Amino acid sequence: MDSVNLEVLKASARWIESGRRVLLVTVVRTWGSSPRPEGAMLAICEDGAVVGSVSGGCIEDDLIERVRRLGIEQTVPEAVKYGISADEAHRFGLPCGGTIELVLEPLTRASGIDDLLRRVAAGQLVARSLDMETGAARLVLARSTDGTDFNGHRLLTSHGPRYRMLVIGAGQLSNYLCQIALGLDYQVTVCDPREEYTDGWHVPGTTLVRSMPDDAVLDMKLDERCAVIALTHDPKLDDLALMEAIRTPAFYVGALGSRRNNAARRERLETHFDLNEHELARLRGPVGIYIGSRTPPEIAVSILAEMTAVKNGVALPSECRVEEAKTTLDIAVNHQTGCAVAKRH
Repeated sequence: MDSVNLEVLKASARWIESGRRVLLVTVVRTWGSSPRPEGAMLAICEDGAVVGSVSGGCIEDDLIERVRRLGIEQTVPEAVKYGISADEAHRFGLPCGGTIELVLEPLTRASGIDDLLRRVAAGQLVARSLDMETGAARLVLARSTDGTDFNGHRLLTSHGPRYRMLVIGAGQLSNYLCQIALGLDYQVTVCDPREEYTDGWHVPGTTLVRSMPDDAVLDMKLDERCAVIALTHDPKLDDLALMEAIRTPAFYVGALGSRRNNAARRERLETHFDLNEHELARLRGPVGIYIGSRTPPEIAVSILAEMTAVKNGVALPSECRVEEAKTTLDIAVNHQTGCAVAKRH
């Protein structure tokens, strides 16, 4: 679950427990540009306190003013739209004339927020179905592909544990990669059995394990909300872990290395570990997208850009991949060199 939404629900539960009225606001549809995606949440307490965000701030101000002026007297959810006209888009800070539709839901103890939080804490992926006519909500198991769905009569939102990332290797690149990944709200585990690397590992917020990487893959029980990145360049550490990771539902499995090393790695995995063509196709390597990166921080950005695209279901064009981009550049350089040689002769 997005950490912001998790804090919204936790704050709502605390306010409900203390006997205060709470309005839960959820982004259910957007048109044009929108500051926050579908599923983003905001909780407003009857005293005007807020947690979360549904826009750049102006819509929040309007909703807070509404609560302070009218209180939270409604008993069933309602849908409202902002930014329909150009004047409203300007007033509420919606870029490019965007429009946003929100569901305003008054929360009570019967809304089941405590139960939802318990299930998420237990590692379950849960869908919450809200009846717009009655305000009744029920929880059911969700699929990893479920998101936010609103048809005017029912609002379905998905909630689950944070995305997890396993990084193999505790070197300098891993340091930068993990710091950025924490900012993206990943739960980060770093695995490296080499003392010379783990003794110097100091990235607060990460979990460090010193087992063999393939054991770490198995211990983590990877699911569709997991990513694995091998960064050691050591086949004894990377290969077995990649073999195990490729056979899990993890949404992203990648390995650092040159085009030559990547080809050799794929050959080893196919020859020694009997991975088939479909399984090998899941391995991303050379990992990342091509942005001309050279330094560890730039390479970390490249890797996480590709991972974010995969996570969000964005299909990147082939020329964005490191291997294809560098091959194209090599062809261009060779062509220019050949032309220059031809001119001299």
